This record gives sequence, structure tokens and C-alpha cells, in this order.
Amino acid sequence: MTENVANRIAQPADGLVVDVTSDLICPWCFVAKRRLEKASLILGKTLEIRWHPFQLNPEMPVEGLDRRLYRSAKFGSWEQSQRLDAQVSAAGAEVGIRFRHDLMKRTPNTFRGHVLLAAALKDGVQKQNLVADRLFQAYFVNGEDVGDPTTLLGIAREFGVAAISRLEDLDSPALVSEVKTAERKAASGGIRGVPQISFQGTVVANGAQKEKLLADSLLRILGTTDRCENGVCTV
Repeated sequence: MTENVANRIAQPADGLVVDVTSDLICPWCFVAKRRLEKASLILGKTLEIRWHPFQLNPEMPVEGLDRRLYRSAKFGSWEQSQRLDAQVSAAGAEVGIRFRHDLMKRTPNTFRGHVLLAAALKDGVQKQNLVADRLFQAYFVNGEDVGDPTTLLGIAREFGVAAISRLEDLDSPALVSEVKTAERKAASGGIRGVPQISFQGTVVANGAQKEKLLADSLLRILGTTDRCENGVCTV
């Protein structure tokens, strides 16, 4: 993760930059994003999310795998996979996400998606966050293959990501090296699952905690003793 001093310098005047280590095919990472947005409303301050790469399936073939076959093998049966999907759907409904597992035909390799996010960050935290949201929507709501370079290039062009204008840019040696370095940093920092949410170098949550807990944790890191009650916090 980014060093404390660098994080403090990065805080915008009217908001807070929160770091989230995630994967594009982690449904709880999408839920965590929505819960952070709700925590922002509770705090009355803008939370800008800066995304860091993690691959849940680092050995995934570059073309991905059939989702049913992959998850049946991973979880022991398709029925167990569906039970887990139902849990995710219930959590998603609480934050306005309608997961469309029926549209998800493949489990993609997400490395190039992380390359796109690294490129988007060069245009600013806000743009990266918009691209992250679009990638989550693409996979979990629209059933798009976010491992497909053509899909990723289309998203890059949709948001005007300066560093990605051709398919070849998704394999840029500089961007690839940047993502691999960030992944190694996450591993050396002990991250074994996602989402991990941190602020000013301090871990806020491992997992998609409820928005009130997120707001309370952020307040503690900010050094205030105020608590969030009845959906409102005083900072």
C-alpha cells in the first residue's frame, strides 16, 4: 500500500482518498464500493477511491474459463456456487446492485483489466474510480467479458483513458510492470483476500463491512472521538 505521508499529501481539500485492493471479478469488492459511497453520505465528506490490483485467480488462462465449469470445480458443485451467488445477490440488493449471474458465462483473466485501471489512475483518482465502476457493471450486471482486450479497449475509449488507445497498450511493458509490482506489494503486505480497504496507510476493513462501521473506522483514523449515530456523523 502507499506510504502514510504520500496518502496524507494525496487527500483532496474537500474529501478523503480511500485505498481499496480488489479484483474485478470479486462481487464483494463491488458491494464494498457501494457501501463506501453510503459511508460518504453518512460522513458528509467525499470519499474518492483509489484502486489497487489483486488477482483471485492468478493462474487463470488468458482467455478465461467457462464459469459454470470453473466454479463447480472450485466450490465442489454448481449448487454450492449458486448458493454463494444467492448470498452475493442479497447483499447487492441492499446497496442497489442487481447481480446478473445468469449473464456471466466466463470467469475471465483480470490482469489486463488491472492494467486498464493503472492507466486510468494516471488521469486521476476520479477517472480511475469511474472506470472501476464501469468494469464492475460490465461483468456483474451486463455479463461482459472483462478479460477480453476489445471490451477493455472500448471501456478505455469510453472514458478517454489517455494511456490506452490501442489494443497493444493493454500489454504496455511499463503498465504491466507497474501492476505486477503492485501485486507483489499486496502479497508482501499480507493481503490474501479482497476487498481490503485502507486509509492513510491504516487498514479500515478486510471485507465489505457495513457503511456505518466503515464511517466509524474512518472517524477513528481521522482522530475524532465522534461516532456515527442514526445515519449521521460529525467530523
